[in-house]
Amino acid sequence: MKSRVTAPSPNATAFVVRCMSHAWSGARRQLALAAACAMVLGAVVGCGSGEATPKPSTTSSKAAVEKRVKVVDASTFTTVEGAPRDASTKKTDGTVVHPKSKQPVYDEPGGTAIARLPVKELGNPTWVPVIDRKSGWLKVLLPARPNGAAGWLRSSAQLDKAKTPYVVKVDVDKRRLVLRKDDALVGSWQVAVGATKTPTPRTRTYLMASIIDAKQAKYTPLVLPLGAHSDTLDTFGGGPGTVALHGWSTDSSVFGQAVSNGCIRVPADGLDELRQVPLGSLVLIQ
Repeated sequence: MKSRVTAPSPNATAFVVRCMSHAWSGARRQLALAAACAMVLGAVVGCGSGEATPKPSTTSSKAAVEKRVKVVDASTFTTVEGAPRDASTKKTDGTVVHPKSKQPVYDEPGGTAIARLPVKELGNPTWVPVIDRKSGWLKVLLPARPNGAAGWLRSSAQLDKAKTPYVVKVDVDKRRLVLRKDDALVGSWQVAVGATKTPTPRTRTYLMASIIDAKQAKYTPLVLPLGAHSDTLDTFGGGPGTVALHGWSTDSSVFGQAVSNGCIRVPADGLDELRQVPLGSLVLIQ
C-alpha cells in the first residue's frame, strides 16, 4: 500500500475467473496459480445470483438470535444471516478498510457477531467501503449475500485505512457507466447490462477484486468482481453468480443492450480506465 491517507496506487493481479482490484500497493501482484485459476473459473462468478432476505427473529432474546445466526466468513460464496441491509445510493467520503487479520462483523455496535471479514477475497486483499460511523465502530459493505449486506467492525489497529477518490456509477436504464475521480469526470461509456430475466441488481456495492486471465477470449483478460449478486440466479456456471465488470471481445454490438446474465460488459477503453480503480471503491448501480 503506497499511502494510508491518500488513494493507493492500483495494480494488476493475475488470477482467473469465468465472469466477474487491485492491491493498494505499487507492485503488481502475481497470483496466477493454476489450481486457483481452475477453482475460480469453475466456481466463482457467473454474472448474477441472489437469495431471500433472512427471516427476522421471532424473539427479542439475544441468546435466541445468537443461536439462530450462523457466523460465517463474509465472502462472495456465503450468505450473512442477520446482516443489516444498506439501501442508500449515496457516495461516501471514500474511506476503505482492510483487516490485517480476520475480524468479527456485528449486526450493530456492541451487538451480535454475524460474520467474519477475511483478509483476502478471491485471492485479493479485502478492502471494503465505510458507509457509516459510530463511536469506536465502522459500518462497512460486505461481499456476501444478500445484496446490500452490511455490518459493523470495531475501529482498531487491526484495520488498515485508506481513501479512494474513485466512484463508479452505472445507470441500468440508460445502459451507461460513468467513472469519476475526485468528482471530476474520467469517462463515460455505453455498456451492456442484464437481460430482462437476469437483470443487473440495483444496489450500492464496491469493487471487490481484480482478476487477470491472459487465456480469456470472450470476457477479455481483465475481470473486476463486485460485492453484488444477481437477484434472479442462485448460481451460474457452477459458482455463486457474482456480478462483475468485464469486457466483451466477441461482439461490440452488445454495448447499449440488455443482454447479459447480470454482469456489466464494458468497452475496452473503459475497462482500461477501470483498471486504475482501487479495491473498495464504490460502485453505484442505479
